[in-house]
Amino acid sequence: MNVVLVEPHELEPHAEGSSRVVLRDHRAAHLREVLKVSVGSRVRVGVIDGAMGHAEVIALAPDAITLVIGELPIVPSPPRLDLVLCLPRPKVLARLLSPLAQLGVHRVHLSGAWRVEKYYFDASILDPAEQRPLLLEGLAQAKDTLLPQLSVHRSFAWLVRTELGPATDEVLRIYADPGEHRSIREEIGAWPARGTGRVLLAIGPEGGFTDRERRELDAASFRRVGLGDRVLRSDVATVALLTLVHAALEEHARAPG
Repeated sequence: MNVVLVEPHELEPHAEGSSRVVLRDHRAAHLREVLKVSVGSRVRVGVIDGAMGHAEVIALAPDAITLVIGELPIVPSPPRLDLVLCLPRPKVLARLLSPLAQLGVHRVHLSGAWRVEKYYFDASILDPAEQRPLLLEGLAQAKDTLLPQLSVHRSFAWLVRTELGPATDEVLRIYADPGEHRSIREEIGAWPARGTGRVLLAIGPEGGFTDRERRELDAASFRRVGLGDRVLRSDVATVALLTLVHAALEEHARAPG
């Protein structure tokens, strides 16, 4: 845990415009057992979907730790990456939620596809209440406060044709295709809006997109990118692709001119 995340409703008014929060759960245990805080210690803190800064420990009790939070000067920027992820097996999705938050994704569209089993949509991991702790775990690791926004779509064609909206020059749409040799770095490097625009990445299910789904993506202005010759599981491919997109975006954001 590299930042203590607090819910807005947990904040209580304190002196001189500051706020107080009393922790009694795993966050207090982490502060006590891992960080070994004492009264007067400063810890990094962030309000979920809000700003970050530091807080001071003002009280320690056997069952609670009290923090006072002053000004929070750091306002995280939303990631420049959105994801269309064909719904993986429920256990795989559960494993992926923390990495998605760690790597930085603004919106995640979980979609059906021809090779997505229908019973996946009945899985408990699609309940936001089950997703939230895993996403928060990822944010706390990555020192971020902005929760990825997850939505579920049973129809891949309807999502691509309608719900994603029209293609624009400010959003680069790409999808991973095993037969493609053009890299993410090349595609982003040739994109005029690479310094400020957003990327929408589509990742297929185990077994890949069907030819019909590829045609849907092509018609919606998605461009094909490759990930080498090795065949990867969907969870490994997701982490690899997200990492490559962020690396390319950061490279061009730092580039002069």
